[in-house]
Amino acid sequence: MHKSSQFAVFILMSLVSSVSFAQNPSSFYEEEPRTFYGGLILGSNFTQIDGDNFAGYHKIGLNAGGIMYAHLGNKVAASLEILYSQKGSRSNMAQASNSKTYQIQDYRIDLAYAEVPLQINYFDRRRSHFGGGFSFSQLITSQESVTTRPAFNNDTLDNFKFRKSDLNFILGGNLHIWQGLFLQARFQYSLLSIRKNFHPEFGRAEQYNNMWTLRLMYLF
Repeated sequence: MHKSSQFAVFILMSLVSSVSFAQNPSSFYEEEPRTFYGGLILGSNFTQIDGDNFAGYHKIGLNAGGIMYAHLGNKVAASLEILYSQKGSRSNMAQASNSKTYQIQDYRIDLAYAEVPLQINYFDRRRSHFGGGFSFSQLITSQESVTTRPAFNNDTLDNFKFRKSDLNFILGGNLHIWQGLFLQARFQYSLLSIRKNFHPEFGRAEQYNNMWTLRLMYLF
């Protein structure tokens, strides 16, 4: 994993720990315990693709869908989600290609996935919780373009297809705000490369989805 990803995971876990101690116990929302319960999710992905020679979470995409929890114990529950998730990459500055043949003015990757995350979550007494797990994604659409000087034929990029599926590990935290409403922060990273090879001018052969997600969840 790249150093930026390791740092992101450290920040996320520190945030979750701080939030659990900072909440006011008097605001705890009590409800009858249930074995199964579900809700809706809506938020944004902040993504980059490691291996495209551009750093930074400059691509913003939609993260939306539903979630179901199943209690496994007093403070432990498994969760299953079904999501529509947009990932990809955006250049943030002009730079030379690997061989210095082209000056890259703009570079874009747009990926849309149907995603199914599965996690184990630990709950505190205020219903805030954190957890980890894995996510399987099926690619729905993909689009890639580059603007260069001198001009590069974008049709050439069609020869470097993205894999139809993506497997990620996940770490996330969920802050209970009010009744069924939660604020979620999540980090996830591809365990396998998202395509087999790539054009040597514009990146490395192996590339990986690297993503932060911030979203709201409402449990019924």
